[in-house]
Formats: sequence, structure tokens, C-alpha cells
Amino acid sequence: MIEDLEKRFREVLPDVDYCSLRYESESGESIAVRRNVLQPVSDHTDAGAMVTVAHGGGLGYAATSDLSTSGLREAVTRAQAWAARTAGRSVADFSALPQSDARGEYESPVARRWTDTSLGDRIDLVRGPCEQLKTDDRIVEWYAGVSFADVESLYLNNHGARIHQRFHFVVPVMSCTANKGAETETRTLGGYGNGRQGGLEILDEIGFPTEAQRLSGEALQLLDAPNCPQGVMDLVLAPDQMILQIHESIGHPLELDRILGDERNYAGTSFVTLDMFGSYRYGSDLLNITFDPTIGSQMASYGFDDEGTVAKKDYIIKEGILLKPLGSATSQGRAGIEGVANARASGWNRPPIDRMANLNLEPGTSTLDELIGQVEKGVYMATNSSWSIDDSRNKFQFGCEYGRLIENGELTTLVRRNKYKGVSAEFWRSLKGVGNQDTFEVMGTPHCGKGEPNQMVRVGHATPACLFAGVDVGGDA
Repeated sequence: MIEDLEKRFREVLPDVDYCSLRYESESGESIAVRRNVLQPVSDHTDAGAMVTVAHGGGLGYAATSDLSTSGLREAVTRAQAWAARTAGRSVADFSALPQSDARGEYESPVARRWTDTSLGDRIDLVRGPCEQLKTDDRIVEWYAGVSFADVESLYLNNHGARIHQRFHFVVPVMSCTANKGAETETRTLGGYGNGRQGGLEILDEIGFPTEAQRLSGEALQLLDAPNCPQGVMDLVLAPDQMILQIHESIGHPLELDRILGDERNYAGTSFVTLDMFGSYRYGSDLLNITFDPTIGSQMASYGFDDEGTVAKKDYIIKEGILLKPLGSATSQGRAGIEGVANARASGWNRPPIDRMANLNLEPGTSTLDELIGQVEKGVYMATNSSWSIDDSRNKFQFGCEYGRLIENGELTTLVRRNKYKGVSAEFWRSLKGVGNQDTFEVMGTPHCGKGEPNQMVRVGHATPACLFAGVDVGGDA
């Protein structure tokens, strides 16, 4: 297929300033067991190509699942027509933007391939943990599941680029809900944030076979726990909550196309403006945020983005100062500012736009005990349960499944209905402790939505536990 596509693309290549073909094929399987009952096993396959043309300053694209020579030629014709229509009417002169001539390969590292086991064995890998969740009659809902996807992509253009990449994704989920009278509490395994690239080894790495009884035990304990107290106090966040905090209050506001106004009608704008880059204090000196598609096991690792830009690690925020936006080559050309390799599409029938990939908070030097030991009065919170943030990605309120009071440097009372709120940059400026490598966890989600029409992409976040000073926290009355 790959060799045939290259030959067909050369046959239909038009005489234009720029023309690219981005082919993508995805196949996958989802296995779920709910209340010890196997749900219908689902699988999917999907393949097609996007042709993009820039000519005379205009830009056009067309997608097709007909990968024959005639199908690709028809897509090229449609893309050329759109490029002609948009010439002189676009937000930028697309013909003047630099284009990739990169060539290379990339593949996710895999220790135990999904397809090396039988379907029956894969079902048992999910069934066992699900059955372990039912430890008490008060557990009224319990669920375990694993989804897998194989993605192959090929990028070609008329500037000589040829990029072939293969990705292997595994996303495990686990949840249990306990009830007593009017009280209901749920615990999940990492808040559905344990997606990674790799194979079946991921299940062991995150404790999927062994964590069920801990989750059910904590759900039962939360039924009798008091609500989180209200007030301004210190806050320690576990990595499975930090990933949501990074995602919403750093990742989305730093997307360059959003800053330029592209998302205004759909997903809002950003409090960040172009003149902030290079000088704005986004957080305390302890805040170091990197865009890093090079961590092999992380959800959004890749060798090249979907415009053919070579991916590398870049500091987005260093020692609290905002340095770069999450802006791809196209947005960089529009804004006149340096960005990163983050042009990404959710599939063959969507154009690449500015997206998060692996957006990580670099580890510090403190152990978890040392973070907690600094707190005279505060709360430790883990595992996201709810989130709300305004249209400019500034004011937020987040909730967590699990909480423990911190009193005089010690974890004490279990608390529930844990919430905290703040303003993005003010919150990050209150960062006063960053966990070390021992607290650092690699996590990710397959469900980040953005764009019109909507695109759901896989995003990775890796982070240690962190300590914040003077945060407005509180539970329900």
C-alpha cells in the first residue's frame, strides 16, 4: 500500500507551489467487562488520505477514501479548486510559508504486542480485574476495559518529504461506584488518564491487574468520609490530577491558533496574547513545562508532526517565564513567532491544526513526604472528577475523587467532594514544591477535542506531584 501510494501520488502531482498527501490507516479493538459481564467486543478499521494544495497564496484540501489513482486525482482537483478560491482571501500567504523536506521513520516501542495473544486471553486480562472490584454489596457499579489501536501514516509532498510512522496505543480504564443510602462515591484508575504508546506491558506498568481492590476499598471508605473543608490553604496535587491542570490551564491557552482567534466561535479564546512570549511570568521559578514528543511510551510521541516538521523537546515555560506557544509551522508563519512541531490531525479526513502533544511538567527535587511535610494546614487531592474553565482558559474550578487532610506535615483524615478553584497564572505562581522523579508519572488521554469540524486527538502529560500555596479549596455543603 505504501509503495503504491507513493507511485500514485507522483502520477497525480500537480504543478503548484505546494502539494502534500497524508495517508492514515487505523485499526483497533475494545474489550470491556461491566458488572462481570463481557460487553460486545468491538473492532474498527479506517483508512484514507488528505491532499493539501497551496498555490498563488491560497490553500485548499480534500480527503478521500478512494486511494486509487483516479480517486487521488479527483481529490487533487478539489484541493486545487479550493486553493484558487481562497487565493487573496486567506489569513496568510500560504504559498510563502516554508515547507518540510524531511524524510524519516518512527514507530512506538512495544515489548508485548497486542496481537501476540488470543482474543480469549485478552478478554481474561480485563475480566479478572473487573471481578476483583466487587468486594462488597455496597459496590453497585464496576467496570474494566482496555482499548487498543494501531495507526500507520505516510506524509509526502512535492518538496521531497517522505515520512512513514507507526503508532501503537493502549488505553486501560477501571471504575467502581459504591452506594449507601443517599451517598454515592466513585473511584477510577487514574481518572481515565493511563493511555500510553506500547503493548500489553502497559497493563502491568500501571497496576491494572492489581489495583482493583484498592479502588473499591477507597470508594467504600469515601461513603463515610466528611466533606473537604472550605478555606484558603495549601494544596498537594497527585499526578493524575496534575495532568488535567496542565491540560486545561497551560495547554489550551497556549495553542497559537486559539490565540490568533481560530477557536473563538467554538471553544473560546485565550487570556494569553502574542506580546507575552519571552517575558510573561506564567508561574513560579519552579515551573518548567516542556513540549516533548520524544518520550517513546507517552501517548502523543512521534518523530514528525502532520506537516512534516521534525519533533523535538522544547521548553514552553522555563523557570516560570513563558517562552513559546504551541504553534505549528503554519501558525508560526502567520504570527511571526517561533513555536513547536504540533500540527496534528485526528485522522485522514481532517486537516492538521495546532494541538497539544506531550506537554509535561519537568520533575523537581522533593519527595512526596517532603512536599506534604511543608504543609501546616492543607489538602492532598488525587484523580480528577470534574472540571470547569472559562472561555479564555483563565478562571477554573476542578474536583477530585479522593482527598486527605494535611495537618502539621502529616496526612490525616480522608475527605470527599474535593474542589479547588483559581485563576490560571495566579495559581501557577503559587507553585512552591515540585516532586522528584519518584513521583513522576507518564499519563495520557485519547479524548482531547478541538476544531470545527471537531477533532478528538490523543494527548500525553507527564508530571510529578506538586505543592501549591494559599489555594481556595472546599467541598459541597
